[in-house]
Amino acid sequence: MKFPQTGLYAITQTDHKTIDMIIEEVAAAIRGGAAVVQYRDKNPIDAALLARELVKLCHRRDVPLIINDDVELAVQTGADGVHLGKEDGHIAEARKRLGADAIVGVSCYDSVARAIEAEREGATYVAFGRFFPSSSKPLAAPAQIETLRQAKRALRIPIVAIGGILPDNGAPLLEAGAGVLAVIGGIFDHQPEQSARAYLPLFKEEPVLP
Repeated sequence: MKFPQTGLYAITQTDHKTIDMIIEEVAAAIRGGAAVVQYRDKNPIDAALLARELVKLCHRRDVPLIINDDVELAVQTGADGVHLGKEDGHIAEARKRLGADAIVGVSCYDSVARAIEAEREGATYVAFGRFFPSSSKPLAAPAQIETLRQAKRALRIPIVAIGGILPDNGAPLLEAGAGVLAVIGGIFDHQPEQSARAYLPLFKEEPVLP
């Protein structure tokens, strides 16, 4: 499956939730319009089982499922790709394990130079953030909206923004150059289907660069 140029990127919220709860919440987010899902789980109960179930769910809905950090788990479960942070290995190694068509995303924080290098090395998409205070990553260094403007001018691959993004603060990120908004709490803190649907008007029109 292909990574979308634009849309809502739902990242799982797993703490203190059962496998069944997580699966149902992801299903609800997809019903609400999530275009891609990432399985992120810092304290997994059974990562392989949950990842396989999420792959099945997402593929029934023609939605890509990406694994955070763990290339081997992505290989093991038939996921569509992996998302790599700065300590999670190299793009070339991930592609060697997952195949040429796999999705490989890279966290670039607030660095356009890192994003340019990632694109050169074959990344499918790059992600910048956090842009707003985030309960999921409270200690993450902030990123600047100007970074998105610079990235848009420099890159051809999709640009993802992450970090405290809500329906009422996402528009400036899209206008600056992001195509995809990655969200955890804004979807999964409340009713995931309704919460996901609230983001969709942000993507109805092509953003106009300032």
